[in-house]
Amino acid sequence: MSGSAGFGNFVFGSTTFGVEAASAIGFSTPYDICAYALKAIGVVGVGQSPLAEDINDAMRALNGMVGQWQRKRWLIWHLTDNFLLSTGAQSYSVGPGADFNVYRPDRLEAAFFRQFINSTPNQVDWPLDILESREDYNRIVLKQLGSLPRYIFYDSAYQLGYVYPWQIPEAGVYELHLTLKETLFQFPFLSQAIQLPPEYEEALWTNLCIRLAPIYQVQVRPDVVGLAKASLAVIRGANAQVPRLTIPVYLNWPALYDINSDRMY
Repeated sequence: MSGSAGFGNFVFGSTTFGVEAASAIGFSTPYDICAYALKAIGVVGVGQSPLAEDINDAMRALNGMVGQWQRKRWLIWHLTDNFLLSTGAQSYSVGPGADFNVYRPDRLEAAFFRQFINSTPNQVDWPLDILESREDYNRIVLKQLGSLPRYIFYDSAYQLGYVYPWQIPEAGVYELHLTLKETLFQFPFLSQAIQLPPEYEEALWTNLCIRLAPIYQVQVRPDVVGLAKASLAVIRGANAQVPRLTIPVYLNWPALYDINSDRMY
């Protein structure tokens, strides 16, 4: 992005446009989205520029909306593979500047560990079952047990989260891989270049209209509401990845259930 807010070259999806195309094809910056949304709900008239106070309010609403979208899998277009060499530790931190140096996730989408010593050229990957709650992790009796891991628990603490593989893999032999949602960053500046898949363009300004309407005590037109819903449906269809259904192994065991320990044996 070069130049002032709303002008210059910009990126939306994988295509770079010039000044001539900016007004006809897409938005270059958060300023453009905020200004267009304010115009769509009638706060700003045709040919007028929004006040700085209105733009700041719209920017705050836009970042709040993007922060909510970040937590919804169907609004994220990509999953990332993040890995770390095992050190034999019981837990690893997750977040900016942490062991896993990534944007702090709200959950794990999947996880596996990879044996890369004595396995070349065919490295072996072993999937890990995710324990969804601290209560499940607390049921583990020997938390320091070292062996091939079977489970992993993610504690989504703030500002850093922590992953607990169990059993604990040997140091220097295995890599721990976390599958996380791609980061949908909030916008720190009004003039920041927007780099998102093209289907997000309409979803951003139409849904921002819905969030701005209560602030200005106006009604959003039904056609804008319809566009907002339709644009999210397009994103959902593009991003939907439904994993195959699996059945927990213990359901097939010829085992008995102990009501005192809440375990199969």
